[in-house]
Amino acid sequence: MDARRVLEGLDPEQRAVAEAVRGPVCVLAGAGTGKTRAITHRIAYAVLTGALQPQNVLAVTFTARAAGELRGRLRALGAPGVQARTFHAAAYKQLLYFWPRLVGGEPPRLIESKFALLGDAARACGLSLGRTELREAAGEIEWAKVTQTRPEDYPAAVAKSVRRPGGDVVDIARLYVMYEELRRERNLLDFEGMLELTAAMLAEFPEMQREVRGQYRAFVVDEYQDVNPLQKLLLAQWLGDRRELCVVGDPSQTIYSFTGATPDYLLGFTREFPEAVVVKLVRDYRSTPQVVGLANEVLKDAPGRLELLAQRPAGPVPVFTGHDNELDEAQDVARRAAKLVEAGVPAREIAVLFRINAQSEAFEQAFADAGVPYVLRGAERFFERPAVREAVVRLRGAARSGGDAELDGLGLIRQVRAVLAGCGFTDRPPEGRGPVREKWESLAALAQLAEDMAIAEPEAGLARFVAELEERAAAQHAPPLEGVTLASLHAAKGLEWDAVFLAGLADGTLPIVYAETPEQVEEERRLLYVGITRAREHLFLSWAAARSPGQRATRGISRFLDGVAPGSATPLPPRMERPAKLVRARGPQPCRVCGRSLLRAVEKKLGRCETCPAEVDEALLEALKEWRADAAEVQRVPAYVVFTDATLQAIAERKPANRAELAAIGGVGAVKLERYEGAVLALCRGETPGEIYVAPP
Repeated sequence: MDARRVLEGLDPEQRAVAEAVRGPVCVLAGAGTGKTRAITHRIAYAVLTGALQPQNVLAVTFTARAAGELRGRLRALGAPGVQARTFHAAAYKQLLYFWPRLVGGEPPRLIESKFALLGDAARACGLSLGRTELREAAGEIEWAKVTQTRPEDYPAAVAKSVRRPGGDVVDIARLYVMYEELRRERNLLDFEGMLELTAAMLAEFPEMQREVRGQYRAFVVDEYQDVNPLQKLLLAQWLGDRRELCVVGDPSQTIYSFTGATPDYLLGFTREFPEAVVVKLVRDYRSTPQVVGLANEVLKDAPGRLELLAQRPAGPVPVFTGHDNELDEAQDVARRAAKLVEAGVPAREIAVLFRINAQSEAFEQAFADAGVPYVLRGAERFFERPAVREAVVRLRGAARSGGDAELDGLGLIRQVRAVLAGCGFTDRPPEGRGPVREKWESLAALAQLAEDMAIAEPEAGLARFVAELEERAAAQHAPPLEGVTLASLHAAKGLEWDAVFLAGLADGTLPIVYAETPEQVEEERRLLYVGITRAREHLFLSWAAARSPGQRATRGISRFLDGVAPGSATPLPPRMERPAKLVRARGPQPCRVCGRSLLRAVEKKLGRCETCPAEVDEALLEALKEWRADAAEVQRVPAYVVFTDATLQAIAERKPANRAELAAIGGVGAVKLERYEGAVLALCRGETPGEIYVAPP
């Protein structure tokens, strides 16, 4: 390909990036502004003009899918020899290559999950941790490792930061020490250790340093706002004292600081490289002016933001809808999505995004009831699903045994469907939801991919299709499933759809209730910005005043939409501010008997270790249970919905004398406090409770 053709079709800012073939270069790229296009054209232009040799370039990104997309685009632009990898893939390749020569013996075995090893470490420390506690501990250890925090420094580092660990910091530090000991004993390596070990070997072995730096002389790093200190350390070892570095990122899309990622390296790039060329990409080619305008408004007061300039024709105005409860909200979203599908919007071009994964259940049920297919993103990897693995094996076998000839010369679409039929695929989807429906959707995605390839490459046969599947599997680049995507806002980063529903935009959910510092709240604002900018044309924003039908309407629209949503200058309804005297102290909760930090949920409710002795007022406990049974019958809910057994046990042990003491008991939230305070405190005083609370209709 002629180098000049690579520059065709680029806007002025993208062309400036492409022509800046020597580093250092910093590209500040807003959402939908074509950053991948700009950096791939830059690499291709540098290669085609001879400024760089393809084998000397390493493009680094954060996901295998993004790396695969970079490689595909570079091949199409005439630069197939450029390496595009994730940080981890590049490091692991170097580690395996140099280990036999420089260290000797078997290299450490890479583990993808810390759970099993953490379970052994917990038992060795005498800690009884469930899966949730292990998951939280794994996250803390990962954060400590990427920020280069040693176990002995972990408690102090947490105290200095704004983190809120789910367990006792001393226990997590002990677990961290034992985890590392067991990992070394068993010759295992986790992802963080892999980056650290590769960086250490580069620093220690001049031979490795010479070879790596001799091959890779220019670097391009995508999503630079998400780089953590450990990745920056490795990048510094790759780069040495050279200046051939191009970075691209958007500080307004910094949403992973809880993992150790920091935008400081992007924002401070010109301090590190004063001579750097800085280019800003602000022309948004993804979204309509209406969507872009809302995104700009949400971030209007954020420092360092990039104000986007919409390039698409006008589209529909974003729709804001408040609901009485989350069930109504989910059903309304499903109805609106169904109407979009009826109007011609493909289901795979629609997404419902929410703050936390736990919110998905209501939408799963609503879409199933409405008969609208859906896909839950973030579940099992597509190419690891049994149905997909079986289908790929059968397709590979059909291609090897003759493919076109054996199948009477049918076109690719009919060939693939014939093979998939042997796996149970039918033209019509099965009823309902569950494993059978999930299998059908997986096979339907393969059939759709065959249709897409037949259109793009009319001469393609089974062998070409299987090669495409294998390449996608290596890059974890799953085809879009034919269903509405349900995903968290974090999981939606880097994706886009024709229509996006942003659900659950109530204050306390977005921003999430535990976002306490100004920095944490602003990251929640950026999360909303990321959600808005996923939409190309249709955008729906909704919230619910109560969690369940019958509960009081205590929640209002997110503060980020106050004055932005129509009529929200006077919030609908006003947000409930948590009374200052009910805010619990931060940090691990100590046992009120022995003082040990409490980790298990039941212990936190009791306020003590399960094994510690405690005096319980048996008469009060019996009275509480009788009152709870009456309250549950009146409200027509299970008894545990009023209060769990553990909460009643804690009340009977601690006998709260006032509102603040009752609020301090685990399981007594603001809503339950408002409903049941009078009755419970009366029982604790030995009095007869008043009228049983009945939730409003």
